[in-house]
Amino acid sequence: MKISVVTAAYNSAATIADTLRSVNAQSHPDVEHLIIDGGSTDQTVAIAREIGERAVHIVSGKDRGIYDAMNKGLALATGDVIGLLNSDDLYPDPGVLAAVAAEFEGNPELDAIWGDLCYVAQGNIRKIVRYWRSSEYRPGLFQRGWVPPHPTFFVRREVYQRFGNFDLRYRLAADWELLVRFIEVHRIRTRHCPRVMVHMRLGGATNQSWSNVWKQNEEIVRAARAHGLRPSLVGFALGKLWSRSRQFLSRASSSA
Repeated sequence: MKISVVTAAYNSAATIADTLRSVNAQSHPDVEHLIIDGGSTDQTVAIAREIGERAVHIVSGKDRGIYDAMNKGLALATGDVIGLLNSDDLYPDPGVLAAVAAEFEGNPELDAIWGDLCYVAQGNIRKIVRYWRSSEYRPGLFQRGWVPPHPTFFVRREVYQRFGNFDLRYRLAADWELLVRFIEVHRIRTRHCPRVMVHMRLGGATNQSWSNVWKQNEEIVRAARAHGLRPSLVGFALGKLWSRSRQFLSRASSSA
């Protein structure tokens, strides 16, 4: 089984080497890594060319943001299954993609899987700050603030072909809209794999300001309503706050 990993990057010279090495180290033999750069002015592309042993495409040019870059990567991907790994994130161990392949090969009816995610400190990827322990999907969870960790989401390429890529009308929440479209609306066949699949650095674009957080929540509510769900903005925000508080509790219990 071929797995495509799409990495969107922009001025990521400080972090992308860790991302690349984590892909290089994967024990699964059939991996293609696609690096879609938004026209970086630092050494991002040079580092990718030097270190990206499994990179089959390194594309650099202006784009309309991270979701546009991801769509470009999806268009180039040829794998049976596709995952997305941001340029400041990494796989925590060499067995992640082998575990993904085993899930799909052992369950041919599956369309998608996801796992758990650890947030790590920006300056120390060995320091776990939050542990996002996910769960199986149940109808109605999305409008209560639940969502699977998108960086751990692996889906068959044919699902994108059937139901579309990222909707660029959502600047901060296109990942949420895609997940609700695939899982809640089209009810693709899914499974939660209870293992940590990604270490994600804190400090993403959405979390850089309260204004961005609020704008993302507004986009999420707009996307939910476009798909026939009826969450309130305040109720959804409170649901997400409760979910995040549980992530800190999960971290505490896992380290006890």
